[in-house]
Amino acid sequence: MPTIGHNGGPPLEDDDPAQWRLWCWRRAKKRAWSAPPEIALRRLARAEELGMSYREYTLEILERGKYL
Repeated sequence: MPTIGHNGGPPLEDDDPAQWRLWCWRRAKKRAWSAPPEIALRRLARAEELGMSYREYTLEILERGKYL
């Protein structure tokens, strides 16, 4: 039974750390691949100039941390 001041969330003591890391990883992956439309179009144009796909170009940006 929850006590006064309890927010109704799951108990923190029973959480599996692996589940938390998985959730963090999925969230980070989703955020890394989502870009505003203007940036996505700019990346697509640059990828086509270089003869790459959008996915390959974005992977290069994410891996190297800089634009080609």
